[in-house]
Amino acid sequence: MVTITEFQKIGVGLTGFGLFFLLFGVLLYFDSVLLAFGNILFLTGLAFIIGLQRTATFFFQKQKLRGSTFFLGGVALVLLRWPVIGMAIESYGFVLLFKSFFPVAFGFLGSMVNIPVLNMIFSKLSGGSNSMV
Repeated sequence: MVTITEFQKIGVGLTGFGLFFLLFGVLLYFDSVLLAFGNILFLTGLAFIIGLQRTATFFFQKQKLRGSTFFLGGVALVLLRWPVIGMAIESYGFVLLFKSFFPVAFGFLGSMVNIPVLNMIFSKLSGGSNSMV
């Protein structure tokens, strides 16, 4: 079993609050204060979870430099009170940074179809005629 340190627990909390504030800022028509606070909490939580050195190494790898530039540039634009443009640029940078992780995440979601309850829901939504009647 993987042990989680106290700093990592704090990081998970900070990241969760960061994502909450980002979602809440978008729902409130791109409120720049909430988005800026969410960005700061998200990046701080990420640094707490994987460590400051590994966070810097992740963002400044040569193959991820373009994505990091867009992501951190979008964060800077949000902090400078340009929330809509900043979030658009930040989202593009997020996709560039984590594009190697997307196949793993989609594979995991695809494997969830084998869960009986979800399989039944997906078959009903797709209009399957697996009716027992």
